Amino acid sequence: MKLSDFDYELPPDRIAQIPLKQRDESKLMVVDRHSGELQHTQFAKIGDYLPESALLVLNDTKVIPARLIGNKRETGGKIELLLVQKIEKDVWEVLAKPMRSLKVGTQLVFEEDVLSGEVIKKTNNGKCLIAFRYVGEFYNLLSEIGLMPLPPYIRRTPDEDDKLRYQSVYASQEGAIAAPTAGLHFTQELLEKLNSKGIQHTKLTLHVGIGTFQPVKVDNIKTHKMHAEYINLKDTVAQKINEAKVTKTKVVAIGTTVVRALETAGASGTVEEYNGQSELFIYPGFQFKIVDALVTNFHLPKSTLLMLVSAFADSQLIKNAYQEALQHNYRFYSYGDAMLIR
Repeated sequence: MKLSDFDYELPPDRIAQIPLKQRDESKLMVVDRHSGELQHTQFAKIGDYLPESALLVLNDTKVIPARLIGNKRETGGKIELLLVQKIEKDVWEVLAKPMRSLKVGTQLVFEEDVLSGEVIKKTNNGKCLIAFRYVGEFYNLLSEIGLMPLPPYIRRTPDEDDKLRYQSVYASQEGAIAAPTAGLHFTQELLEKLNSKGIQHTKLTLHVGIGTFQPVKVDNIKTHKMHAEYINLKDTVAQKINEAKVTKTKVVAIGTTVVRALETAGASGTVEEYNGQSELFIYPGFQFKIVDALVTNFHLPKSTLLMLVSAFADSQLIKNAYQEALQHNYRFYSYGDAMLIR
């Protein structure tokens, strides 16, 4: 399997730059992976296409405003950080621009007397470790000072609206640097409406990491190594999913992150409590043990997310669906439209 097998042409004007005014007004393509039928509807009507008494599994990770813009104390030079992951209390691994100008001991200021930092190590993977000093609670300061880490294909400066809209309505567990975008289409009203129809939901946590922005650089995709991401799936949630499998209730993953979490925790065929990292890479040929249906957005060419979706449905069917989406003016990527594969 070659990287080029997952390429396609996308006009730049199809990449959604801003969210729709109403979350569930986005388009929804319904893909039947058994018959190959493609249908078009609105996300607000997803309940008409979900299996009766389905169990939706949501990712409740919360995106932190992980972009910090500041200055080097000594020279005043501008510096921009992307917080990648917390290493220990007050120490974060970060990507920095410009990285070359940073040395161990460099002092950084983001807001005088409120938030500052010091470079304590430069790693061999192009990142560095920053020890932060601050007054107050760190995540509260990020909310005030930081910017949302919008993907690089959204070519504008993040604004206050993004702090709300680049976040699912059920996000609660802080730690992601990118949104699990399939969840962005849901409103509380829609979830309640689905629940009234017998379609329940449960939640797990997968903190989306830097790997979501990093391209696959090898031609033979089987040699690609996934960036590890943290998963927390509680025992009560595992039991609920296992009960659904026993009663033939369809398990619907809301997003590729949920697929990775469920197939990691359910590798034996039974979902178990899971609290740790996962490097699971899903590409065509993967045998799914837990997930019966998937809600997802339209993904970047040559991305691991497109490979996962192509594994869940036939690769050619996904190519057909993407071409159909282009013909019907679907909006692509994070703030774009959605697909239900069942």
